[in-house]
Amino acid sequence: MSEVYESNGTRLSYCESGAGLPLVFLHPTPLDHFYWLPLVGKLGGVRAILPDFRGHGVSELGAHLPVGGFTRVPDAPVLTTVQLAADILSLLDHLELQEAVFAGCSIGGYVMMELWRQAPERMRGLAIVCSKPQPDAEVNLAKRVDTISQARREGTAAIFDGNAQTLIGVTARQSAPAIVNELRQRMTLTTEALVAVQAGLATRPNSLPMVPSIDVPILAICGGEDPGITQEEMKAFEAAPGGCEFHILPNAGHFAAYEQPEKVTALLAEWLRQLNPDDETP
Repeated sequence: MSEVYESNGTRLSYCESGAGLPLVFLHPTPLDHFYWLPLVGKLGGVRAILPDFRGHGVSELGAHLPVGGFTRVPDAPVLTTVQLAADILSLLDHLELQEAVFAGCSIGGYVMMELWRQAPERMRGLAIVCSKPQPDAEVNLAKRVDTISQARREGTAAIFDGNAQTLIGVTARQSAPAIVNELRQRMTLTTEALVAVQAGLATRPNSLPMVPSIDVPILAICGGEDPGITQEEMKAFEAAPGGCEFHILPNAGHFAAYEQPEKVTALLAEWLRQLNPDDETP
């Protein structure tokens, strides 16, 4: 069952289960916390905390997002990674947690970079799935403009139908086709929310110069069939002085943790042992 907390006057949702090492799971867009459930169900020894970002799941988007930050679409509301990170810090305060380990996929990883920028002392480790420290390249910026235009013109249905095909790896679509419908049903953002998310992703800062300051352990998992995040981009995390354990899953797409929960769980559990050496549960 979802629980509710407030951040800057906006009601946001989260779920939690289990006991042990606090581990905050940050989902990709346009999905919600449902993305992590197959993995969480297989991972023991952690207190799993699964928030829904603003505008995702049953979390409110908020009434007063800034406008004008994305100059290519100057009238677009912008859901910044700064705001999303502030929401997660509010959740930690709500739960009275001074620190936690974080796992994030895609936008979840970008929010983790912003969390490190704002409050590194609250992060014990970073598990990054299909995300990168680099900002959008020109081709990505142009694609976000097109996505915003299409959403405003036609709504979200066609965009999400496309996401369900392209972001899930071809191997998963062929071997477990039910995944496509399962994840498509969780893509419920409104047009306004989708526009705000796209504008926020386009304007996220370059976190590459910040990687050499990350002095806690990193687990980086790349999907070999991911159309948007490359192995070379994710290997940039190896510059972190806290150490980076890098893995590539050749037959996984952008939603790797949902497509291959057993493999990602095994990698995560083994990596967690260095953060919790006295606990043999994960």
